[in-house]
Amino acid sequence: MAARGEFAAWIGSAAEAIVDMIGRLNLKPSVQLIETEHNVFVVKSTGRSGPPDHSFLLSGGEAAMRRLPDKWLDLVRGRRIEVTLRPDRFLWRPLELPKRAVEFLEPMVRSQIDRLTPWTAQDAVFGSTAPVEISADRIQTTVIAAPRTSIDPLIRLAESWRAACVVLIAAPQGPPHERAKPQATRLIEHHLRGPLDAGRVRRILTAALVVAALAATLSFGITSILGGRLEEQQRVLSQRVSERRATLRLGVEGADNSAFGALLRSKQERAASVLVLDALSRVLPDETYVTELRIDRNKLQITGISRDAPALIGLLEQSAHFNQATFSAPTTRAADDAGERFHIEVGLKAYFGGST
Repeated sequence: MAARGEFAAWIGSAAEAIVDMIGRLNLKPSVQLIETEHNVFVVKSTGRSGPPDHSFLLSGGEAAMRRLPDKWLDLVRGRRIEVTLRPDRFLWRPLELPKRAVEFLEPMVRSQIDRLTPWTAQDAVFGSTAPVEISADRIQTTVIAAPRTSIDPLIRLAESWRAACVVLIAAPQGPPHERAKPQATRLIEHHLRGPLDAGRVRRILTAALVVAALAATLSFGITSILGGRLEEQQRVLSQRVSERRATLRLGVEGADNSAFGALLRSKQERAASVLVLDALSRVLPDETYVTELRIDRNKLQITGISRDAPALIGLLEQSAHFNQATFSAPTTRAADDAGERFHIEVGLKAYFGGST
């Protein structure tokens, strides 16, 4: 509850500051309402041109409104009215405070209203004069207060005139001839309903802060949810990458149990055609010619012509690359051939390298 009260007070102060700042941008001159005698007021214009001064007796808002000329009614509409009240309307009480309290003078005065006056801070209209230093560490100010009920008729009067705001000012104490250079004390500034209404600004500020808080909360929640999902996806992806790397390592290390291992084994076990031809050229004699060669996995089939075909079997068996050499078809000899036509099938050893 205390926090809510402090928040409401802060919002109210901010709203009044905004309204006051916007109101000061209003280039229209203000209107002065000066109390010359008890409940007798004179209306003055602060502009260069305006209706002549007009005085009236405040016996009621409606009566005063009827007594105000139409020119003045048109002039005060939407204007700032500065009401200067006689000092005998107020209760004046001196107040001594520590010198460091000058920065917090208004809250300090508010806290002392119950002790200095018969009214509470909510039931009074009050202010204080400029502080005066009375010693090295003490200051003195004069608290000025009046019951709010005595001021309400003036507020209602300004509302009936459709004024923008009312500023209440307490005239200094003393006979009029001694107030040649008065130090009037400003008490309150009351903004009336309209485009510069402090209550409306307060509601707008409260709504804006609530919307901003909800947006921030929603943004934080969405960020947390999306961040959690992204972290989970990143974790799953990292786990899959690690598993894939482990699988690849196991595939290389245990190639016998994988397709990669079978491919690697096939590559190692099969002899390359270039190597087979190179090894075969080293084994066969110069007078032997190969006319056809076929490699089928670990078997080599060769067809050709040689002067001594049976000797080829022995040469192939003695090689480090071939084994189980046999004739796959009978050896023949044609009339126009330079030797015997042979068909030999020979096995290829698993290790294919080195020389004969």
